[in-house]
Amino acid sequence: MAPSKKSPAPDTPTSLGYRMPAEWEPHEATWLSWPKKDGISFPGTYEKIMPVFAKIVDSLAESEEVRINVADQAAEDFVRSVIKDVRHNHVRFFHIPTNEPWCRDHGPIFVVRDKAPKLAIVDWGYNAWGFKYPPFDLDDDVPIRISERLNLPIYSPDMILEGGSIDVNGEGALLTTTSCLLNPNRNPEMNQSQIESMLKANLGVKQILWLGDGIEGDDTDGHIDDICRFIGPQHVVLTLEEDYEDENYMALQDNLSRLTEQKVGGKSLKVTRLPMPSKLVRDGMRLPASFANFYIANKAVLVPSFSDPNDKLVKCILQSAFPDREIVQIDCRELIWGLGAFHCLTQQQPAV
Repeated sequence: MAPSKKSPAPDTPTSLGYRMPAEWEPHEATWLSWPKKDGISFPGTYEKIMPVFAKIVDSLAESEEVRINVADQAAEDFVRSVIKDVRHNHVRFFHIPTNEPWCRDHGPIFVVRDKAPKLAIVDWGYNAWGFKYPPFDLDDDVPIRISERLNLPIYSPDMILEGGSIDVNGEGALLTTTSCLLNPNRNPEMNQSQIESMLKANLGVKQILWLGDGIEGDDTDGHIDDICRFIGPQHVVLTLEEDYEDENYMALQDNLSRLTEQKVGGKSLKVTRLPMPSKLVRDGMRLPASFANFYIANKAVLVPSFSDPNDKLVKCILQSAFPDREIVQIDCRELIWGLGAFHCLTQQQPAV
């Protein structure tokens, strides 16, 4: 009996030479998914957060094109009315409907390589952070809709993954948390080793750095972009709580311990401590306020501020990390009611 022939393994982005760039590498554009008034993200505060979105658009005017997903022409006309008094010549609209505005998590993960086609999309599955906020069908379709509009190749791993749950240094290392990626509400049939294999096969990474838990109030089960971010190939900022009685103190100290044991490229990580803002509570609920939820654009870094004593210190820390970029602080006390900030709302498209 002749031996059976196995089908060849499908090509993966990594096998084809693609990698996910670091956020500080050059962008062609920033993507946003504009929130809907009848969405669930900003109950009772939609009008209050429109000026924040206008400031996001304005702050990126010198950096790159801003590409905004809206449902239809009527939605586009409304957004135009919101941004009419700020710089907006760099804005381009796409009629791609979404359920909610968190483009970091439902948007495409772009990967790059040196030969054509130089840009591609990885379309991970999306289930609204473990089926917490149905419906999410429109959000799940965003990557394929964008690939169609841009005529880009698209790869669809059989795995749930949100963009806010990972952070990369562009040179083979990826940061994430066990509390999110190993949560059974995402990929219950997969173990840690299998998840690592999928990340390596699709994002061009070689090393996974695992932290533990996220911060209180984070409904994503511990996204990395609220606690730890690469700001250089072997340099991270890590949020730490100074008040040992605070609910976040022990979890963030544990993450510090984990990082001190990690090496990237054979070298120990440089860890810069980023303070936490004072505890924010609304309607009896702790909000996931964090300075780590910043977004790195070509010429600016958009940083959450909370009218907090640590606002100025955070600006100094990030200005030191990004001396050639403008540090733009925008008040997020209303925006954080949606349980996210600038990194959660944005998705970068790399320049190729």
